[in-house]
Amino acid sequence: MPSTTGPLAAPPYRRLAEQLLAWSERTRRDLPWRRTRDPWAVLVSELMLQQTQVARVQPRYLAFLERFPDPASCAAAAPGEVVRAWDGLGYNRRAINLHRAATVITEQHGGRLPEDLDGLLALPGVGPYTARAVLVFAFERDHGVVDTNAARVIARAVAGGRLTAREVQEHADELVPLGRGWEWNQAVLDLGATICVRRAPRCGECPVAARCAWAQRGHDDPDPADGSAGTSSGQSRFEGSDRQGRGRLVQCLRTGPVELDRLADAAGWPDDPDRARRAADSLVSDGLAEYADGQLALPA
Repeated sequence: MPSTTGPLAAPPYRRLAEQLLAWSERTRRDLPWRRTRDPWAVLVSELMLQQTQVARVQPRYLAFLERFPDPASCAAAAPGEVVRAWDGLGYNRRAINLHRAATVITEQHGGRLPEDLDGLLALPGVGPYTARAVLVFAFERDHGVVDTNAARVIARAVAGGRLTAREVQEHADELVPLGRGWEWNQAVLDLGATICVRRAPRCGECPVAARCAWAQRGHDDPDPADGSAGTSSGQSRFEGSDRQGRGRLVQCLRTGPVELDRLADAAGWPDDPDRARRAADSLVSDGLAEYADGQLALPA
């Protein structure tokens, strides 16, 4: 739980919190996962949103929950069925992790997500951000949720300087107004996603610009978000990457098994069958595919 004697107990952070919450009440994005407190639905949304834009997640989120409305239904399905339902979201390993987490939840927790940080962190594919997000957005606990957007806001507006991972999380936890963890974290995430963006932040529209530590210094260099733990540093090139080939293979597998002698064509590397086989091997190693009867297929 956050300290009641932390920064919000005294200016300037108390006023910053009031202004940010007031802005959020007027502008909060209406997203389907914000209309539920079901822990499973929250977990699904958080895994979908990892490295995937909101616009891509929205049309697939409710459809996925219709197919897998609870951990038991997901655990009972073949891993390949979960991967098929993940179509269009990318980073398919997350689908396998979700299936594995559903199995643990069903077999070890009676079909209910743990309500403590350690229990959530023990689930496959659940890291510090996702665990705290479930606690905050499903159970309305007063934790700070730190993704790349929140880390950027904290580094710029609160610290005014680069932060370590521990410092970012400490600031995030201390800033949460008592009893308002859900509202507060949604506000911080929205601010980072829409106003305090990585490039060309829209400071003229920021509800807390007058109290932003970086703004008070005239937005001097370096940007506090650059080099702070948890902030994005850009993704490696996708075009022509192994990740692209893996994605092509998985997309083909969604329609049926692929003969081993067709792997290179399916991966988009017709002149490099060795690279295609390595990509297939990595999918098998990650649990995303399996070899059977001279073919590569989604796991049964």
